[in-house]
Amino acid sequence: MAFVPAARHLLHAKDLADARYFEPLGVDDLAGAAGLSRAHFSRAFRRAFGESPHAYLLTRRLERAAALLRSTDRSVADICFTVGLRSVGSFTTSFTRTFGAPPTAYRAAFPPAGHRALIPTCVLRAYGRPQRRTFREDNGAARG
Repeated sequence: MAFVPAARHLLHAKDLADARYFEPLGVDDLAGAAGLSRAHFSRAFRRAFGESPHAYLLTRRLERAAALLRSTDRSVADICFTVGLRSVGSFTTSFTRTFGAPPTAYRAAFPPAGHRALIPTCVLRAYGRPQRRTFREDNGAARG
């Protein structure tokens, strides 16, 4: 069997966290994907990526939650559970610590795109015109 660098195994765990962040993953699951013991995996992951596996997974979940807050009108609780977290209170605390604002204030800072959309004048004129009515059609309907 060929030698595979430990970093390759760590990338398997990192890919698992990126792909399945919404599932109830733990450090044991990530260590299993890397084929390492929990303690050795945690040390190696921190050395390779600069943060603990738990912190990395939490960051992925919070990033996805921020994207959902910006692009949907789903409730904060629904988003919390969708990204794989179990406590709305802990989610709000972690989100506030990471993004500097609670989820509802963060969402308010990003109004829907419809509020910022610029509609070209030519489109406004085209859709603002009457729909194929002429003066004769109006008079003809009155006579008949």
